[in-house]
Amino acid sequence: MKSKDVIAGLAALAQESRLALFRLLVKRGPEGFTPTQLARKLAVPAPTLSFHLKELQRAGLIAARREGRCLYYSPDFARMHALVGFLTDQCCVLADGGCDTQCAAAERR
Repeated sequence: MKSKDVIAGLAALAQESRLALFRLLVKRGPEGFTPTQLARKLAVPAPTLSFHLKELQRAGLIAARREGRCLYYSPDFARMHALVGFLTDQCCVLADGGCDTQCAAAERR
């Protein structure tokens, strides 16, 4: 993942309503929610929700799919994992000692 993509993703999540929206979509999983369902669950007006959905889509964090007349939004899990991976892939490389998979200092031998 390129730095500019990470910056776009983090910028999209650096707003309380969008972060709540994204977390709700992650909890729902690939099935996703319609905008009507999201507006009801988050108590957000439709125009505001639309703006936040577009920002998350622009950052590549969510995707929309059409099923008949309904539009469903769901998280792009590959993109989410790539974003987290970018932040952690160099974990502890400059440390004097190694670390475990949770980036906690490994016991010295």
